[in-house]
Amino acid sequence: MNTGGLGDSRASAAGSTADAQPTNHLSLEGVHSSVEVPHHEAGFWEQWRAFVGPAILVSVGYMDPGNWGTDLQGGAQFKYGLLWVVGLASLMAIFMQVISARLGVVTGKDLAQCCRDWYPTWTRWPNWLLSEVAIGACDLAEVLGSAVALNLLFHIPLLWAVIITGLDVLLLLALQRFGMRTIEAIVLLLIATIGVCYFIEIFILPQTQPSFLEMGQALITPHFRQAGMLYVAIGIIGATVMPHNLYLHSALVQSRKLQKDEPSIRSALRFNTIDSIVALTVAFFVNAAILVLAAMVFFGKQSIMVPGGRVVTFGPDNDWIRVAYLTLAPLLGTAVASTLFAVALLASGQSSTITGTLAGQVVMEGFMHWRIKPWVRRLITRSLAILPAVFIIGLRGDSSVTDLLTLSQVVLALQLPFAMFPLLHFTSSHKRMGAWKNGRLLLVAGWASAILITAMDIYGLPDSLKAAWQVIVGG
Repeated sequence: MNTGGLGDSRASAAGSTADAQPTNHLSLEGVHSSVEVPHHEAGFWEQWRAFVGPAILVSVGYMDPGNWGTDLQGGAQFKYGLLWVVGLASLMAIFMQVISARLGVVTGKDLAQCCRDWYPTWTRWPNWLLSEVAIGACDLAEVLGSAVALNLLFHIPLLWAVIITGLDVLLLLALQRFGMRTIEAIVLLLIATIGVCYFIEIFILPQTQPSFLEMGQALITPHFRQAGMLYVAIGIIGATVMPHNLYLHSALVQSRKLQKDEPSIRSALRFNTIDSIVALTVAFFVNAAILVLAAMVFFGKQSIMVPGGRVVTFGPDNDWIRVAYLTLAPLLGTAVASTLFAVALLASGQSSTITGTLAGQVVMEGFMHWRIKPWVRRLITRSLAILPAVFIIGLRGDSSVTDLLTLSQVVLALQLPFAMFPLLHFTSSHKRMGAWKNGRLLLVAGWASAILITAMDIYGLPDSLKAAWQVIVGG
């Protein structure tokens, strides 16, 4: 199918006809323009129902096992000391995802296609390879989260559980047959279940209610006073502002059958902005809740007594993701908490697997114009993620899961500038976006976020390299 007409007409609306290059490659061809959108004069709720969804899928990446691992480690080691990082990272993520959706709506291209069409040819391979590294690092987190879940549910040795996660390609195939709307609904249900459990523990259950004054102070007093805080903070940022999600969101908004006239573009931008703000605000509260409950249950303690009288011991180097179910134990009891946490962890890993596969399709098709079947793409990505997990766990044993999770998210943070700067370059340009280029708020917030994250990456690079070596060799 030739899509030059769609790309050119959108580019014309943005004032960039001369520079847009027609392409025969749609973003996610199977779902492109598959959801009908009402007329721009339709009621608020009718339009909301049509546009809601892409940001929910993207927000899954903000609540995946990588986030759980970094939030748990942050709370267990530093109490509320890194809560401000969760808040700042979530705010930066909202701005970046709003900008990403804006690029897709206005230009009719995803970020990978824009990079291919508007940057020199020699940049395609390095940009694509860096994107694949980010997707592989994210998938490593899904591998580890799903493996821990299988270990908790069925007591399968962790090494074998990692290998079994390769079979999740079958689940992906089953879900994709039901269409984008069904996937969005399933993901929303899983997010709601996790959120409700943590809401009850923080606001209703007496023994896990935190000090809201102390939390408020932690949110507004940024610092890195303790050793190791910067490294975990970079991991939290990488787990939150994920580079491949910037490519994915600009493609997912095109699953809506968008009109090309000015009022329709304005309406699409408005509702995609609302969708992003709502979904990522929910993601912030879930991540903050995980960190807070980890602080309440683990910080400063060497052991806790769980319902039934059993004592669970742990130390500062504990594998937090494997005892994280204890954050639900006060509400549900140990047995139910273990099962529910494992199911939720498995669900978050599998739902993130879906978005990771979609992102992989977007960057491969956008940069290289290579199109392969989703299950083949999934199998390749998962195999590449399983290999380092098998190597490290085989070398160091089961105690290395949290270290690997955090390292994978630090790798994501190090990849972020390579996605953020092109995105901001395009969306800040009148040549590419016309009247729809970033306004003052998005311009300042977007560039400030990119510069801050890049500065933290550079400043924390020695610690990151040291930590990576320790993950491999132990110690």
